[in-house]
Amino acid sequence: MTYEEAVSYILDIPKFTKKNDLNHTRKLLQNLGNPEDQMKVIHVAGTNGKGSVCAYLNSVLQTAGYSVGMFTSPHLESINERFQINGKNVDNEQLVHAFERVQRATAVMRREGMPHPTFFEFLFAMAMVLFEENHVEYAVLETGLGGRLDATNVIKKPAVTVITSVSLDHTEWLGGTIEEIAAEKAGIIKAGVPVVYDAAKEEVSRVVEQKAEKMGAPSWPVHDENITKLLNTDKTVDFSYSSRYYGYIGMTVHNAAAYQARNAVLALQALEVLDTGHEISREALQQGISNMRWPGRMEEVLPDVYLDGAHNVEGVCGFAETVRVFQERGPKVLLFSAVKEKQYPQMIQTIIEADLFDSYVITQINSGRGVPSDELKRIFEERTSKKVTAEPDIERAFQAAVKQKGDGMLFCAGSLYLVGELKDVIRRRYDAEL
Repeated sequence: MTYEEAVSYILDIPKFTKKNDLNHTRKLLQNLGNPEDQMKVIHVAGTNGKGSVCAYLNSVLQTAGYSVGMFTSPHLESINERFQINGKNVDNEQLVHAFERVQRATAVMRREGMPHPTFFEFLFAMAMVLFEENHVEYAVLETGLGGRLDATNVIKKPAVTVITSVSLDHTEWLGGTIEEIAAEKAGIIKAGVPVVYDAAKEEVSRVVEQKAEKMGAPSWPVHDENITKLLNTDKTVDFSYSSRYYGYIGMTVHNAAAYQARNAVLALQALEVLDTGHEISREALQQGISNMRWPGRMEEVLPDVYLDGAHNVEGVCGFAETVRVFQERGPKVLLFSAVKEKQYPQMIQTIIEADLFDSYVITQINSGRGVPSDELKRIFEERTSKKVTAEPDIERAFQAAVKQKGDGMLFCAGSLYLVGELKDVIRRRYDAEL
């Protein structure tokens, strides 16, 4: 099978299958020889920051000399992005080989009368095959949706679990309150396995602590007092982290987003819990955090043009907090789009109330899930008197936004799907290396 045929098959999976229970995923992995048992797993759930926390863990472990696999979602441009081994996306040949192994295991299940794995289950199984064949010591796994019923939750005994910031998102599947969603995320907590979690919200902390106590899992909250922000510029965030073993450690995140300091500290706390023998040096911690680059998170892709994957209300709040860092840098334009299942009216209201932008360009994601640009434009115009332009075609919208920017700044946010499509436009039109 060719790479193109494999990817086409994977992308078509949602058309002929539905969500299966975890026993189905267990059976799939059993048919593959349980590759997940051959590595130490760090399991990460949460609403916002999961991908960044995974990327920080991945970077530090590599810097410390370990072989690491990382499985994240969604991808921005290529499905290969979901599978990293030692900091590099798997190549097409590796991907096809893993696909064929999982396809053969799936065929066995189908002959036994079992349903086809879902899109995410199939990819997760591919990740486990890839990591086993490359003999990774650590696998860093990001949940797809929720935690309790997520395919990744078949891992029997992770080395440590991490729960990032929790907020209202995917309420139609995970519940309508913060507590209900936190309970779904806390479903990854395993008996006796330490859990590190973001303790910024009291209602989340209560749920996580109750679950941890029930499971006999040592819990390690990350509070504001664990982080001392020293300097936030338009390129970096400098902060210090209070480590139990090393004391205060100065850190630099190469990203303007203030929220990345908290994501970095969640990763650092997890590594400290994991590294009981203190084999990871202070220097590896510092360098690993400093080296991390995560696409689509306040990423400067052209001079004064930033892409950010903020796609829910809490994410937009963090995005706005970061844009304030650029307050003295002249006029600002926002290019915005969203998908239908998100709370986009509330996201827009948050953006308007922040009063950071001089004009808005609205576009439409190239998917049936995209909110029509005219609908988004209407909501913006109901809430602001500033200039609002709608252009459904993303490439033309980006050109219009760049023109409006002039000598100022352009920020693009609202969806990771928007980020992915813009990266393709920028690479083609500007020959940029992203």
